[in-house]
Amino acid sequence: MSKKDLEGLVIPEHIGIIMDGNGRWAQKQGLERFEGHKAGARVFENICEYACDIGIKVVTFYAFSTENWKRPEKEVNALMELFRRFFARVNARESENEKKRMRIRYIGSRAGLPQDIVSLIDILESGTENKDGLTVNVALNYGGRNEILFAAKALAQRAAKGEIDPDKLTEEDISSGLFTAGQPDPDMIIRTGGEYRISNFLIWQSAYSELYFSDTLWPDFSPEDLDRAIIEFNRRNRRFGGV
Repeated sequence: MSKKDLEGLVIPEHIGIIMDGNGRWAQKQGLERFEGHKAGARVFENICEYACDIGIKVVTFYAFSTENWKRPEKEVNALMELFRRFFARVNARESENEKKRMRIRYIGSRAGLPQDIVSLIDILESGTENKDGLTVNVALNYGGRNEILFAAKALAQRAAKGEIDPDKLTEEDISSGLFTAGQPDPDMIIRTGGEYRISNFLIWQSAYSELYFSDTLWPDFSPEDLDRAIIEFNRRNRRFGGV
C-alpha cells in the first residue's frame, strides 16, 4: 500500500491511537519489556511524520495512563526515562520542528510526574504553540474519567462563585474544560495489540468516534496499517444518531 491508496478518500481530521502491545512484542522477541517500549517510541515518531504527510490535523497518542503507575517500578522508571529523552530530543530539533510545523500538546495531569519532565513539556508546548501543522497530543498520566472530573470541578467552582448558572450548563461547557478544548473530537480511535476496549481514553470526546481494532502489536504498526484503518473509516456510514 502507499499514499496513492488514499487518493479520493476522506482523511479523518482527528485520530486517537491507543498504542498497545509493546510488552508482548518484547516478550515474543525474548527481550525485556522496556525494549518493546523503545521500539514503540520509534513507531510513534514514524506515525507522527506520516500523519503529517497525509494531512491529518490532530493525532492523540495514549502514552501513559493514570492506571499505568500500578506497573512494576522498574518499568515505570524506564518509561519516564523514555519520555524524558523524547521531549528533550524534540526540543533540540528546532529546524526540523520548523519544517514540519508540528504542534505538541500535553494532555493529562502534571501531578506526580517528575519535575524535569514537566519542565521539558512546558518548553516544548510553548515552543510549538504557534505551529500550524499537525497537532500531536501526548496523553501522559492521562485518564478520561479524571479529565471529566477536572472539568466538572472547574465548573462547580465557577458556579459556587456565581459566575455561571448550573441549570444553564451545556455539553459545550464541559468540552471547553477538557484537555482537548478547542480541538475537534476524534473521528476514529485506533487500538493496536488485539484488545477490544478503549481503557479510559477520550471517553467524552469519543462518543461518536469510529472504533478500529488491530491485532498488530504497536512496535509492528506501520504507515500501511494506518492506511488500512483510514480505508476502513471510509467504509463506515457515520449517522451521528440520524438515519
